[in-house]
Amino acid sequence: MAMRNIVKIDEEKCDGCGLCVIECAEGALEIRDGKAKIIKEMYCDGLGACIGECPQEALTIVMQEADPFDAEAMEEHLKTLRGKQAQESPPELEAGCPGAKLVHLQSQPPAAPLQEGAAPVSALQNWPVQIHLLPVSAPFFNGAELLIAADCVPFAMGGFHSQLLQGKILAIGCPKLDDTGFYIDKLSQIFANNEIKSITIGYMEVPCCAGLLHVVHKALEAGGKAIPVDTAKVSVRGELLQEQEQDDSRVGSSS
Repeated sequence: MAMRNIVKIDEEKCDGCGLCVIECAEGALEIRDGKAKIIKEMYCDGLGACIGECPQEALTIVMQEADPFDAEAMEEHLKTLRGKQAQESPPELEAGCPGAKLVHLQSQPPAAPLQEGAAPVSALQNWPVQIHLLPVSAPFFNGAELLIAADCVPFAMGGFHSQLLQGKILAIGCPKLDDTGFYIDKLSQIFANNEIKSITIGYMEVPCCAGLLHVVHKALEAGGKAIPVDTAKVSVRGELLQEQEQDDSRVGSSS
């Protein structure tokens, strides 16, 4: 044991949201019994990247006796975690972010014209939807028509559910703000591990968003799969500007 900085969790404040788990690059945290817990003290470097993500201010850095930080043990732990993520995830995860629990929602019938005062019906068939959180071998991927959408598209496009999402499994991300290298690796694993019928790429008209085409192109190359690909370009006013069918070898070309 040594005196050093380490994360301390106030369980009375912690609501188990799991944001700290996502932000902990060392994999030192998990959600257990509805509360954030340190898995092993040796995995926590005490730098506190997780602290600013806690909306309840339940995490602090304290100086106390703790097992020394072990970088080699932490790296082995991360390899184990990545291996588990690459396997098929069960319907409910015992640890990790509660918002990442795998759910295959019932398919909804095609949206009918709305009557006055009626709420639109969601076409979402899967949870989670963020590329970071999707297991690479989720059961809903097999035989799926996959929609890979920039995360601005559903906000801009009023008819997103009825025009793009209907009948599809959804994966969303931002090619400008997120790590596209991670996206390429994750999507290539999804393509390689599942029999996906088709891919639709939904992206905004702004130049940076076309990076999503490049991401999918590289992921298809890395995954070694030939999957039919359509693209759908959306304006900042939510208009569907262009739909184009193309084979996987042309993904990433300008449209």
